[in-house]
Amino acid sequence: MCTSDAATVAALQICEREAALQICEREAALQICERTASLQICERTASTSLLIFISLTAIAQDRPAGTTVLPFQQDAVTANNEDQIAMQYFQARNFEQAAEIYALIYPKRPSYYIYTYYLFCLVELREYDEARKLIKTQQKAEPNSLKYQVDQGYVYFREGNIEKAKKLYDDALKRLPADYRQVNELANAFYSKADYEYEISTYKRGRELLPEQRTISFELASAYERTGNYKEAIQEYLGLLSADGNYEPTVRSLLQSMLAQDVDNTKNELLRKALLEAVQKAPDRVNYSEMLWWYSIQQKDFELAFIQAKALDRRLKEDGNRIISLAELAVSNGNFAVAEEAYNYIIAKGPSNAYYDVARRDQLHTRYVRLTGLPAPGNLEELQKSMIAELLRWDNDPRAVRLALDLAHLEAFYMNKPDDALDLLDRISLWRGISEQNRAEVKMELADIHVYAGDMWTATVLYQQIYQDFKNDATGQEAKFRNARLLYYMGQFDWAKAQLDILKAATTKFISNDALKLSMLIGNNYDPDSNTVALGIYARAELADFRNNDELALKTLDSISLLFREHPILDNVTYRKGEIYVKLGKYALADSMFAEVIRNHPVDIITDEALMNRAVIHETWLADKQGAMALYQELLNTYPGSLFVPEARKRFRTLRGDTIQ
Repeated sequence: MCTSDAATVAALQICEREAALQICEREAALQICERTASLQICERTASTSLLIFISLTAIAQDRPAGTTVLPFQQDAVTANNEDQIAMQYFQARNFEQAAEIYALIYPKRPSYYIYTYYLFCLVELREYDEARKLIKTQQKAEPNSLKYQVDQGYVYFREGNIEKAKKLYDDALKRLPADYRQVNELANAFYSKADYEYEISTYKRGRELLPEQRTISFELASAYERTGNYKEAIQEYLGLLSADGNYEPTVRSLLQSMLAQDVDNTKNELLRKALLEAVQKAPDRVNYSEMLWWYSIQQKDFELAFIQAKALDRRLKEDGNRIISLAELAVSNGNFAVAEEAYNYIIAKGPSNAYYDVARRDQLHTRYVRLTGLPAPGNLEELQKSMIAELLRWDNDPRAVRLALDLAHLEAFYMNKPDDALDLLDRISLWRGISEQNRAEVKMELADIHVYAGDMWTATVLYQQIYQDFKNDATGQEAKFRNARLLYYMGQFDWAKAQLDILKAATTKFISNDALKLSMLIGNNYDPDSNTVALGIYARAELADFRNNDELALKTLDSISLLFREHPILDNVTYRKGEIYVKLGKYALADSMFAEVIRNHPVDIITDEALMNRAVIHETWLADKQGAMALYQELLNTYPGSLFVPEARKRFRTLRGDTIQ
């Protein structure tokens, strides 16, 4: 069997066992007492748990050799009426009636399946002598099988003769031959009795007898996990990597499963420490470095990931692709420092590197995202100069479109230079080779800047042009939404609402959600026959916010509160002030605004978003992990249909210490 096939088989065996274990845990009515170091095993065993263990083993061993038993097949019984009646008694724990029927069935069909249930009934009825006779009878068909010796020991164990049970178990281990099938069979026998320590001892002995049988390490690691010895389980997995790098995908998958339930982060810390030690002891072994790279990405530990990425880039003589991927991932997760270092690393390789130009361009985008996300952006002039210089290097190359869009937005919205931005975008639109999609993105930015500059007519023409060119995709829907929002800014509420109502069915969920919210805002506060002063003032405040004029936006919102003591729009006023305070870096004040919305308007289209915003503020800016977890949990419980549920669940699990794939 080739290495990859062996690994797959081993992984399947482990999965089947884990499925059986989960069934046992659900079915168990009593608890299994832990066996002490002296093997003074508690007599109060989990009868139902052991029943399922043994029965699954019986079913598996009644099938032809080489047949894979799938989880949904493990509970299968024969169509024989006697079997069904016996099983009904058995499942009802009426072992006396079940034993009477099995006593009639067994002589006619002495299969391992029937034997297993019959034996368990006898043990539960304390008919130990009959149980031993049954074992001897069944053993005649397989005189060399050590699993029956485990059954004998188990009967003595249940009878209270611990020493005799231990003697039989130890003797089975001594007699274990260098046969992989027998190693698995004996280990399964101990596993079916929930005796994991002897299961571990069996696999260890098997590895001594069969040092080339690598898949035993998969079984051993699984057994260690069941006993809670995660440190040894991890060492087994890493040992497999040392033996053969082809095991890496399987090991990675099994480690992910192990880390999936790690409430206190213990397993993650054990794996981190083990990987660091392995890399330090064997720095030339690429598999360990690859695994540490993978683990650090999973944990979003970008500093550690960068260290490993550099080591692998040098050792494997890579061209920087891994580093670029890491930088992009770091930016998307807000770790701008690592992204900057990663781009500098690529740039230092010189112009001959395949990613040199990409790194220069993307580094400027990273700086743009970081600076414009700050409450009080600084060094904008320096960034502008760097972006202009870099743009000149590209000489009308369409690959620099994103850089041009970043520069235009920076100049218009953050430096109050809309004319410079418009001139730049007009030039970009004339570049040869620019794609229709890029041309639409340039038009969209042009339209936004015209809104900023107050040229509403030109903006609406551009939005409509984009929509006509891209009616059937997200770009067209986004343009239609922005145009409807512009009509709203201008006070044309009925026309804006008509467009928004169409967009509520948009294929892009975020566009449809934004359209729904703005449509409801207008619908709840606009009546052609009544006073629309509050909605008009609110729209002007939102336009000021769009133009990054935060001071004017806040003053305009405050004027609504002064003019109207009671009005449906006041919850939106509070919410919008919270968003502006976040932009200004006044996080405690923003949190109080969102809390007020939740408290006063628990059933509102913006309430779930206010709750999400509070959670993010507590997690990111207030360093309140427990408070953030409580808020994410509240969102999951109170608003299960919210658009923010997937992200809230992911963030909650990350804070709890789970491994996120």
